[in-house]
Amino acid sequence: MTAPDAHLLIVDDDERIRNLLQKFLIRHGFLVSAARDAAQARRLLAGLEFDMLVLDVMMPGEDGVSLTRALRETLTTPILLLTAKGETEDRIAGLEAGADDYLAKPFEPKELLLRINAILRRVPAAPTENGDGPKFLKLGDIRYDVDRGEMWRGEEAIRLTATEAQLMKIFSTQPGEPVSRAKLVEDLGRDRGQAQERAVDVQITRLRRKLEADPKQPRYLQTVRGAGYMLAPD
Repeated sequence: MTAPDAHLLIVDDDERIRNLLQKFLIRHGFLVSAARDAAQARRLLAGLEFDMLVLDVMMPGEDGVSLTRALRETLTTPILLLTAKGETEDRIAGLEAGADDYLAKPFEPKELLLRINAILRRVPAAPTENGDGPKFLKLGDIRYDVDRGEMWRGEEAIRLTATEAQLMKIFSTQPGEPVSRAKLVEDLGRDRGQAQERAVDVQITRLRRKLEADPKQPRYLQTVRGAGYMLAPD
């Protein structure tokens, strides 16, 4: 997905920041709507479809983490959280709630632009027809369509966030082979460092909850000691 195709929703209670971000992102080719709080965001989401949400964490009333957790019950739309909190645990809480990434305030607008574009690149592209037909991986009672980036349990579709879909895409290119945490960070378009590797661990945990009968003893998305993570289909 490219910037001119993407419709963003900015949710921030600070009117100055909200307006600055909206103008900056519009200048870079995005269609941008804005909301002052979670309640207004919900009203916009009820009538419009967005390609990505940028949510401030510290909002009066329903905060960004709580809104993310609620939206993840029905939406797979990518979510980037903006947080003034510098503690790693606070950022991890956002990822556990279902956010695709986070950015700590204060930040340079250019960094926000880079993060948004990196997340949008993870969104699965529309499937293209090819002569080989679709490829599938079987993970117990789960069927994963590699070409389409879709996951099914019987007739029920399993919703994947943009980051979860990208992780499956990475793993499915080399099933049975471990992928290091550093490589996953790089392939997800994130900055290197232990904090981002920890963030990947959180996303793996979320993905396991969708793949595994017992996420604490994973059968299909395994940890390989000293090597990283490995997808082990049937």
